[in-house]
Amino acid sequence: MGKDNQKSQWYKRAKSDRPPTFKKFTVSVLTGSFCSGKCELPPDFCLQVPSIMSNLKELCSGLPLDPLPPNQGRDPRLPHAPIRTPNLTAEEERLALRNALRYFPPSVHATLAPEFAQELRQYGHIYMYRFCPTLRMRALPIDQYPCRTRQAASIMLMIMNNLDPAVAQFPQELVTYGGNGQVFSNWAQFRLVMHYLSEMTEEQTLVMYSGHPMGLFPSLPSSPRAIITNGMVIPNYSSRDQYEKMFALGVTMYGQMTAGSYCYIGPQGIVHGTMLTVLNAGRRYLGSDDLRGRVFVTSGLGGMSGAQAKAAVIAGCIGVIAEVDEAPLRKRHEQGWLMEVTSNIEHCIQRIREAKSSKTALSLGYHGNIVDLWERLLLEYERTGQLLVDLGSDQTSLHNPFNGGYYPVQLAFRQANQLMTTDPNRFRTMVQESLRRQIKAINKLTDAGLFFWDYGNAFLLEAQRAGAEVEKVGGGATEFRYPSYVQHIMGDIFSLGFGPFRWVCTSGDARDLAVTDDIAATVLEEIGANVSDRIRQQYNDNIHWIREAGKHKMVVGSQARILYSDQRGRVCIALAINQAVADGRVSAPVVISRDHHDVSGTDSPFRETSNVYDGSAFCADMAVQNFVGDAFRGATWVALHNGGGVGWGEVMNGGFGLLLDGSEEAAKRAKLMLNWDVSNGVARRCWSGNTNAYETIQHTMEENRQLRVTMPFPVQDDAVLDRALQG
Repeated sequence: MGKDNQKSQWYKRAKSDRPPTFKKFTVSVLTGSFCSGKCELPPDFCLQVPSIMSNLKELCSGLPLDPLPPNQGRDPRLPHAPIRTPNLTAEEERLALRNALRYFPPSVHATLAPEFAQELRQYGHIYMYRFCPTLRMRALPIDQYPCRTRQAASIMLMIMNNLDPAVAQFPQELVTYGGNGQVFSNWAQFRLVMHYLSEMTEEQTLVMYSGHPMGLFPSLPSSPRAIITNGMVIPNYSSRDQYEKMFALGVTMYGQMTAGSYCYIGPQGIVHGTMLTVLNAGRRYLGSDDLRGRVFVTSGLGGMSGAQAKAAVIAGCIGVIAEVDEAPLRKRHEQGWLMEVTSNIEHCIQRIREAKSSKTALSLGYHGNIVDLWERLLLEYERTGQLLVDLGSDQTSLHNPFNGGYYPVQLAFRQANQLMTTDPNRFRTMVQESLRRQIKAINKLTDAGLFFWDYGNAFLLEAQRAGAEVEKVGGGATEFRYPSYVQHIMGDIFSLGFGPFRWVCTSGDARDLAVTDDIAATVLEEIGANVSDRIRQQYNDNIHWIREAGKHKMVVGSQARILYSDQRGRVCIALAINQAVADGRVSAPVVISRDHHDVSGTDSPFRETSNVYDGSAFCADMAVQNFVGDAFRGATWVALHNGGGVGWGEVMNGGFGLLLDGSEEAAKRAKLMLNWDVSNGVARRCWSGNTNAYETIQHTMEENRQLRVTMPFPVQDDAVLDRALQG
């Protein structure tokens, strides 16, 4: 593969300067002294600790103004976000510049104003590259953060993990994943947040307005330490074009899901969900758990979509993933998530045939456009009569179709990047032409036996807007020719209360993660012995996953894990991990969280709530109630976002982080909050008419007599409706 085999120099450095794991390591943030106990670090690492501590203290000291740090600009070794085209008027440019300068005293305005103006005109946004830290960004052990409370330190750890170059898609633009999923809008915000967190007490809450730290406000020890909102725009003004202007002005931000809530854990966060999706797709469409020799074709190897390669192999099938951008393709290959890479489409077809024949699990990255791949597979079928693909989907970032989320087949990658800024209208037209071609090929292959689903990335929504043939005759507002994966595959799992539960070991020690893996598997095995067959299948899938998780080397960034669990499982796992922290089996606190893509966390009519058919799919009460309810039931921090997954204006979603420090108070918070965090969504799904949710919430009420949910009465005779309406 020649050039494709060359490893990025920055990435080599990123891996080489990571500290090794350790058993117990504590640092006094007041004195800077350190001790190692049973430390297994090499001797020279201890010498680095004062330097790390010094750099962290500098990072947390606020904005460096005297002197200003040198302006290094963009690092050419890193991947960078596409240039944005907000189309600001002259007055709006002045306002954007004025808004950026208000973070700084007038004495430095003359220096900063010209470079901020240049960033705005050159990149479409003011990122403030001058203030990008030189410290290697990564999740450090929690005791190394100069904070007054461990709750604040845990938030710092999660923020730095989101911006780790091994984790983040465009680290210098503060984008974690999805092409535009921001952690913050600019580097001044990052530095101010770190400063506030370092000074925070347990009687203060950090208030975050779309990346901007409004400040520390007095609160109770039981209150969240941070309240985050992203993109809270008046509904009539929540259009894509207006977003581009507001982001350029620095007044709002697209936080995706776990980018702006600081809870992203790298592509592992979606590997498990993708594996479950592929497994359950095989059960539903192919009638088998055995996916050996079956071919799954899709696209995207970025922040979230990068999980597809690993998930396909774990599921036992042949995953073929197209990616136009060489940087993420190479990154996944270097990380070992992608087994093979080719830019030759004929070689790609040959390897599909070979793996299919030998029934060998394979992840194959095709460096090229997904439309070319679909059309070549169709040509192969028309020539030979052999259908080489069984399952198909798409994970391009179509929530952001005209600014780097989707690349039209008519253009090479660099040409597309140029055209989207020089002639946005022509680029938009070419994207829509490409989508129509893609759907045309998929339609013909599904007629031949391919099973295709929408992965909740707005693929079918944007294809419909482009005029492609995706309409479902007689379908509702959220239905297309092909189902979303929630409608056909994962929706029933959500209705049973299962969703993506995750945790992060703040020690940074891989052995702590192994202990928590064993705790989680043991808890699920005990619970799974006394459940119905339908629920037992979900438990068994997750027990197998967690027992095998270490073998698959999925940790990128923080020592984190994810699995799908129902309400009882989440509570029991959290309590067991908290006890392990208390008795020293786990050496430091653990942060629990979840993806916003969950039972209760997200109202998204074209994804998470696409199987809600009572007319409420476009309502957002569930996500907002979840955010509020988590806040007063014990979450360490909570977040509520406009956008995420399907795109700006298409979804409301929220999430949380909760620190398990081994205390009785942490156990009480976890039990109360996690029960609500699941029951809220199951109750809503029950009210919409979902029978799985009805049975699940009924059983939950029997176990918890304090829970009382309004249950629906179904209309048993439609003739009653007919007679009433005819009269």
